[in-house]
Amino acid sequence: MRFLFTTFLLLLVSCKSQQKKLNVQEIIDKTILYSGANKVANSNISFQFRDKKYNAVRKNGHFKLSRFFSLDNQQFTDELTNTGFKRFVNGTQILLADSVKNNLANSVNSVHYFSVLPYGLNDKAVNKKLLKSTSIKGKEYYKIEITFSKNGGGEDFEDVFIYWIGKDDFLIDYLAYAYHTNGGGKRFRVLKEQCVKNGIRFVDYYNYKPINTELKLINIDKAFEENQLIKVSEIVLKDIKVTLLE
Repeated sequence: MRFLFTTFLLLLVSCKSQQKKLNVQEIIDKTILYSGANKVANSNISFQFRDKKYNAVRKNGHFKLSRFFSLDNQQFTDELTNTGFKRFVNGTQILLADSVKNNLANSVNSVHYFSVLPYGLNDKAVNKKLLKSTSIKGKEYYKIEITFSKNGGGEDFEDVFIYWIGKDDFLIDYLAYAYHTNGGGKRFRVLKEQCVKNGIRFVDYYNYKPINTELKLINIDKAFEENQLIKVSEIVLKDIKVTLLE
């Protein structure tokens, strides 16, 4: 009996040890699978974010990311596809300077990118680094840093992200990023609410910034627990609809 009990303990320790030894790619693969983000690659997803409506159609590597809004009694439609960006006003395409196109394309892409995380974390331009595990509010997390290669990393390839992925459920509860546009800054997002639509997890966040602007991004989780962050907004997706495409 003592032998069986000892064997059980060894197996238990072994299982825990194996979990801790997951490499960064295995962790990312699991969080994509467990959140249902693998289904995003062939889907039609729509939602409202603040005063604009968004729609994303992704199928077999092709995508069309759109947003729709009204301004000064005119209807605007922005479309970002594999071939570039277009803006339509009242149904008619308008010509834009390249710099304006890039800014608008980044704005559209950013909302769509965040809306379906962790989808996209296996893109070719993504570089993954496993940091030291940590805990927030008593829950254990893998801590993963994401950077981007200049080739294929987009206009904001210098941005840095950190994701906190639960060791027990492989879901992202927190994320942080350092950005360089509009003077730059850092943000820390905290899970507010979550829902599942057609097998895909969507998350609303509380959005914080550090009181100390010199704070290193890697330490922002500790600053959160020490109440050294200020809430600046909430990231809430409304009226989410998902159709899976074959």
